[in-house]
Amino acid sequence: MAAKIIKYKKSIVIAFMILTLISIFASFTVSVNYNMVDYLPEDAPSTEAMDVMEQEFEGSVANTRVMIQDVTVQEALVMKEKLAAIDGVSDVTWLDDAIDIKTPIEMADQDTVETYYKNDNALFTFSIREGDEVPITDDIYELIGDDNAMSGDALDTANSQKMAGSESLNAAALLVPIIIIILVLSTTSWAEPIFFLTAIGVSVLINMGTNFFLGEVSFVTQSVAPILQLAVSLDYAIFLLHSFQDYRKQEEYPHVAMRRAMKRSFPAIAASASTTFFGFIALTFMNFEIGSDLGLNLVKGIVLSFISVMIFLPALTLLLYKWIDKTQHKQFIPSFRNVGSKVAKLRIPSLVIVFLLIVPAFLGQGQTNFIYGVGEQPENTRAGSDAIKIEENFGKFTPMVLLVPKGDVAKEEELVQQLENLDHVSSVLAYVNAVSAAIPSEYIDESVTEQFYSENYSRIIVNTNTKNEGEEAFGLIESTQDTVETYYDDFYLLGESVTLYDMKNVVQKDNTVVNLLTVITIAIVLLVTFKSISFPVVLLLTIQSAVWINLSIPYFTGTSLVYVGYLIVSTVQLAATVDYGILLTEAFKENRKEMSALNAMKKTVDEKLFSILISASILSSVGFILSWTSSNPIVSSIGLLLGRGALLAFLMVVLFLPAMLLVFDKVIEKTTWKANYSKEK
Repeated sequence: MAAKIIKYKKSIVIAFMILTLISIFASFTVSVNYNMVDYLPEDAPSTEAMDVMEQEFEGSVANTRVMIQDVTVQEALVMKEKLAAIDGVSDVTWLDDAIDIKTPIEMADQDTVETYYKNDNALFTFSIREGDEVPITDDIYELIGDDNAMSGDALDTANSQKMAGSESLNAAALLVPIIIIILVLSTTSWAEPIFFLTAIGVSVLINMGTNFFLGEVSFVTQSVAPILQLAVSLDYAIFLLHSFQDYRKQEEYPHVAMRRAMKRSFPAIAASASTTFFGFIALTFMNFEIGSDLGLNLVKGIVLSFISVMIFLPALTLLLYKWIDKTQHKQFIPSFRNVGSKVAKLRIPSLVIVFLLIVPAFLGQGQTNFIYGVGEQPENTRAGSDAIKIEENFGKFTPMVLLVPKGDVAKEEELVQQLENLDHVSSVLAYVNAVSAAIPSEYIDESVTEQFYSENYSRIIVNTNTKNEGEEAFGLIESTQDTVETYYDDFYLLGESVTLYDMKNVVQKDNTVVNLLTVITIAIVLLVTFKSISFPVVLLLTIQSAVWINLSIPYFTGTSLVYVGYLIVSTVQLAATVDYGILLTEAFKENRKEMSALNAMKKTVDEKLFSILISASILSSVGFILSWTSSNPIVSSIGLLLGRGALLAFLMVVLFLPAMLLVFDKVIEKTTWKANYSKEK
């Protein structure tokens, strides 16, 4: 195969370039989905509830709030009409929907009044059409001006869409120069980094183009997958070109050196790609489909990177290797000599420290306070400051919609009274209290009744003063469900907080499945690679300890963690950084055949520390840049966890793994097939 690649090198390079150009154009046709609700499984209660409501009612759940300051009741009614007139805005609700404002509002229930009108400030709630959040929120801002405020889930979606493109460019603008600097420092040619980035860059662009066949991707995938693919697969290109450069010193002809390099580096690249591939495969088993969306893209990416490095990069290098020769420079970073002996001396302290940390880290990462949505907007943005203004005047607000079987008005009235008595329920809006239980719906104008009644269901709007998630919000959902169950067997509950409640239940189940699959599949790959029972245990303990320490830090620092980020990184960090351990362990295993365990470890660390440092610094840079440049809390949290995780994995592989290999050397020898260890002491 290597001979054929070398023979048809020009055709291969041209074919890859054509495919890349096609992929670039195809990637522009792929739509990006910013709505996390769409990724809940179809059998989730809130998903089923949404389907029923869409069939039965024209209106939808309120997802936006607007506060107009210093207005009279009449001025507020005029503003309500103007908001309702904006294309894409529906179901605008205000005080006149809750009470009869023809009578003095002083005579009405003050709790109900102050839900909508307080200190001459009017608060409107309404729904914005899904898919058009950006233009509709822009129209609303134009109407209300700078002095008034808007907040809500639809606005968060609009802001995410606006920022996604510019933030991806900002991340790339920071990341590419940093990676080039790292690669220049790690090579002896100015041109080599260009070859690395071209090989992986081509595979990234082709991967993005193949999303054309999927139709759409999630905003998490769009923001994270290309950069993550670049970071975790750049090693493949480095392995191959470094082998090629080594054989150039031995072989007269470049094509012979390349053929030997391909043969030598194939097992290491295949093992590295396999662990990452199977780790990402585990994400595709998530019921919460953002995980499977990202997992599928990363799996495609790893396969395409592997193909690009093993086929495109050799062909490209043989066509342009003279560039590498003409752009040689001296080694900028001196070799790491005598580091191995220092690492060996630290083996006992390293073991003691890590074993003391493992148990609290494992327990801590399971006790972290999680956020299941996108979290709150930063205060320095208009959306963040507007949200604070509205909360200061009207408090928290999260509406829920309850659908119960239509027909029994007395039962409905009793239920509404019970719901009004629940903690954190600010008001309840239903036909029985907005119109009257005593007036048959046949005598009321259809425009009024259709807000509350469909052919089969009665709709009740429950306004709450909790956040959209957290103990209070989720506790209220459970209390509401328990209350309704005493009256009806068949009912539906929906709203942003209900969706997040379902999301919590879905992803917590995913956590066990995904982590178990990741560990099992990577263990099998390691078992086959090393033909040993003990090597996989040592490697997995090393990287899994780094994962636990990383994910426990938010608990010990008292900060909340976006759960989607936690779930993805717990898999990605293990899959991506186990390569460092494979590189060191493979080299140690070979050196151990010729010398004692201590000497083998000293030599291994001295030889491989530089390569591991380069890989870790690239992945860590990717993570921290994602964290710094993204305003989306999910993407930002993935970046922070990834950056910190790569550094922790580096430390564990350089300090803890050598200690484990030295201390358990005899056990490893006995549990490894044909270990052939040297008997030197």
